[in-house]
Amino acid sequence: MSLTFKDGVQACIPTLLGYIGIGIAAGVVGKASNLSVLEVTLMAIIIYAGASQFIITGLMMVATPISAIIFTVFLVNSRHFLMSMATAPAFRRFSLLNNIGIGSLLTDESFAVAMNAIANKQPVNPAWMHGLNITAYAAWILSCLVGALIGEWLPNPAQFGLDYALVAMFIGLLYLQLTADKSKTLLNRVIVILTVSVILILLLRFVSSEMAILLSTFAGCFMGIIVERKA
Repeated sequence: MSLTFKDGVQACIPTLLGYIGIGIAAGVVGKASNLSVLEVTLMAIIIYAGASQFIITGLMMVATPISAIIFTVFLVNSRHFLMSMATAPAFRRFSLLNNIGIGSLLTDESFAVAMNAIANKQPVNPAWMHGLNITAYAAWILSCLVGALIGEWLPNPAQFGLDYALVAMFIGLLYLQLTADKSKTLLNRVIVILTVSVILILLLRFVSSEMAILLSTFAGCFMGIIVERKA
């Protein structure tokens, strides 16, 4: 049975609390960085990346040059190349326009949901993926808008722990991925996580945090390929 747009919307629902929580936090932090409600909303529409939005607002508060902000955001978002390459084989037989639409709105959360469906041999297709991505995109924009409006009354987001929201979301995603896996796959993912962690700690001594994250991510992907082939 072919999956539909509605199925994609339903698949996105479990992740919406993450989008809403992080989106509101991003909106509050953006407003605390002296951005207007319109600017926060436009950032959500155009950039559509929680980590990058937090980085941009943080760097703006310390008067970082625009070139440094752009380069930092590019490094952090480089992981999307890896996520797109991982999902591309499942949609190779579909049109270029569909693939562009899927790749443009792919996020960490929708990637996790999609890869879970692909791993479970579900017949994913563009309609399902568009339902997943568009639902997430709309939830993110509205959440950032609400956060910016709330930010009028919350001048210090860190006081309420909102600056930790993004980290909490990724911990939740990691937990769900690990608990859903069978023992052999779980062992492989633990090996990848340890590889990324060790290399990240080592690289932080020699390069910037952004570059360390990018290089350790590539190392983790390489290790993932090795352990999967040996499985």
